[in-house]
Amino acid sequence: MKKATISPMLIALDQAKIAFDSEEVPVGAVIIESQTGKIISKAHNKVEQLKDPTAHAEILAIRSAAYQIANARLTDVELFVTLEPCAMCAHAISLARIKKLVFGAYDSKNGGVEHGARVFSNPACNHVPEIIGGVYETAASGILRKFFQQRRKNIQV
Repeated sequence: MKKATISPMLIALDQAKIAFDSEEVPVGAVIIESQTGKIISKAHNKVEQLKDPTAHAEILAIRSAAYQIANARLTDVELFVTLEPCAMCAHAISLARIKKLVFGAYDSKNGGVEHGARVFSNPACNHVPEIIGGVYETAASGILRKFFQQRRKNIQV
């Protein structure tokens, strides 16, 4: 009998909830080994906590995975993230040579994959992963919507 596994996107959503509870923009990321599905790293946004504008979930997960694998080239991994990566994160994904990118919510304002800079469409981009968007989109966009509604409510008070 095959053992049931939890979708990496559900784990990324759990990471987004941790970010939400930490008053960070709720984005979570998980990196798995392509062939086995083994989790290599997981992270959530820590921009406010670390006082670091580059501490996006994707960047933190990529750094951790590169450390775990002991290689800057992550050619046999898949990245699951709850929000379309920004241009910075998309470029880091390309530099890391990540095999596959799966994301949840689309980001028409700051996205860098299917919106905005469209990093992977640029001829100067050396590596383009397989890309799948809109996975668990309702859940991923819902937590973001709730976070920003609360932020606006707290600002108005």
